[in-house]
Formats: sequence, structure tokens, C-alpha cells
Amino acid sequence: MYDVVLLTLGKGEDGAASCGSGGGCCGSGPADARGDCVDTPRVPVLSCADALTARGARVETVTARSNAEIDAVLARLDGPARPDGLDWPDPDGRTRLVVATASDSQLRAVMRRLVRRYAPPPSRRPADLAADRTLPDLPAIAILPLDPAGTARVGTDAPSDLAGQLGLPRDPAAVAAAVLEGRVRRLDLLRNDGGSVTLDGALVGAANEAGQPLAWRARVEVDDMVLSDGDDPLLACAIGNAGGYAEQAGVRLLSTADPTDGLVEVAVAVPVTTRSRWGRRRVRLEVRRARGRAVAVNPRDPEVPFLDDGVADTLSRKRSWWTEPGAWAVYDIDPS
Repeated sequence: MYDVVLLTLGKGEDGAASCGSGGGCCGSGPADARGDCVDTPRVPVLSCADALTARGARVETVTARSNAEIDAVLARLDGPARPDGLDWPDPDGRTRLVVATASDSQLRAVMRRLVRRYAPPPSRRPADLAADRTLPDLPAIAILPLDPAGTARVGTDAPSDLAGQLGLPRDPAAVAAAVLEGRVRRLDLLRNDGGSVTLDGALVGAANEAGQPLAWRARVEVDDMVLSDGDDPLLACAIGNAGGYAEQAGVRLLSTADPTDGLVEVAVAVPVTTRSRWGRRRVRLEVRRARGRAVAVNPRDPEVPFLDDGVADTLSRKRSWWTEPGAWAVYDIDPS
């Protein structure tokens, strides 16, 4: 028998999202505006709990209103005490976690805490940690979208959130089946030197009040390849683990972002002016792409807005992202 925790993110005692910086329990911006932070379980959560109970699981629903409350749930995934004193996930644990999410930023908030719990400091790196990783295999989680239909991606019927991109079950009963009888899919994780994580991707760039992109400058490097030396005017920079920011304003930025290939795909959009044979000036958009293990963006402008898994922030100094291959995992329906 499994113990299953259904985790929902709620508002703090002051009525505001209080979990984590740069996104909080409930994410930031549009998520809070939609009232995604709740204090009572929603219908999908109750339906999923009923389906889990019917399959023989012991179920507990938890609404976390602070990082400490998230951490208390994640502690249930700990393995036996280690001689080195590090917190480490239990690969054979009987406790499973379902994260009910109204936005990818909520999922990111939980994953930030999971990484914070299990990533050892460099000075205490254990010998049994893989050479290409800075953290162990994180415990698998199930994603329960609170919006069963989701918002469709342009030109498709698939929802645009991460669960939709990955083709994960959305119906509460199907999520319950995946948790107890499905398979574990391991996925790449992006960490960055700002102390955060990226599951889907980041989009760097500014826009005016009409939504038109504004030019900015930055040096963008992917491994040893330079996409921009800092002198080019950039309209966008997409950093893709999955494909959430693959297309913007009708322009295809990312072409092959894959959260299982151990690489990050990066694209920059550069306006290029040319002249016709009659001397007329034309501006076309040049998209430069590269794939690698790490990317660094060093802005030349004072503050450049960006979105990271839907969470808004500004880039005022060099920021680097790197890939942790197969570091996190989700429960999915077994195709067999």
C-alpha cells in the first residue's frame, strides 16, 4: 500500500502568495490574478483523492502556504540516514507525491524546494553522485492540472502547459492510475547560478505597451559557441528545456527542444537590415540557434525582463543555466 500526498499551494496568512522568492507558492503575475492560490481543495484534487483511495492508497491532502510547509511534505520522501549526514531521496519509498498545479510556476516552486533539499553543497559532494550531475535522481512526482482542459497551443489541440507538452494525463482518475500503476519518466532539469530551476524554458526580452518587441543587447554563449557578442540588437532569446517558448509572435525560435536529450536549446532573434537591388531597405528576422550543456546570457542593458517557467523577473547581470540530465521525474500512464 502506498501513502500518497496531494499537495496544493495556497496563500499565506496575510492573503498573499508566500512560498519562495521570484514566484511564491502560487507563482506570480497572471497566476495570482486568476486567483490560483486557494485555501480549500478544488474538485480535481478531491476527485483524484477519491480515485487513489478506491485503488487502495492511503491519501492525505495538504495545502502549503509557506516554504516550510512544502519542505515538511518533501521530507516524507527522504531515504534512510546516510553516514555523510546529507538529505537523500529514498528510491524505494512507499510515499508518493501528487502536485496539483494551476500554472507551471507553481510546479517550479515545488521543484525549487526539492532541489534545495537534495542538492549537496559543492564542499560535501558525495562519491556516489554521477559525474555529470550536481544532485541525485529526484523523487518522481505526479502532476495534477487544476484546469483539465488547459489552454491550447497555437495550431494544436494540446494544452500549452508543461503537462500538456509532455502528454501527461490530466483527468484526476488517470493521474491516480499513473501514480499507483504507471511508469516513471525521467526528464532533464535546468539549474541556474541564481539558485533557481527551469523545467520548461525561459524567454528573455522586452516589449512596449503594444506588445511589440524592443531591441536589447547581451552576450549569449552556448558552451563554446557565441550566438551574440553583445553588439547585436536582440528581440528575443529563448532558452528551452522543453518547448514552451518555441514560438513567439509567429516566429519559430526553438526547433528541437527535448527534455530528455541532456541538452539545452538556445535561440536568439536578431533584426537584420538588407537593401534590395533598387536600394530599398528591408528588415528581416534572423534566428540563430545552438544546443549544448550550458548557456550564459550577459546583458549589456541595465535591466532586461524575462520569463522563467512563467515567472517574471529582470536580468541585470550575467546568468548561466546548465543541464542536469534526467534529474527529475514524473509519473505517467504505462503505454503497454
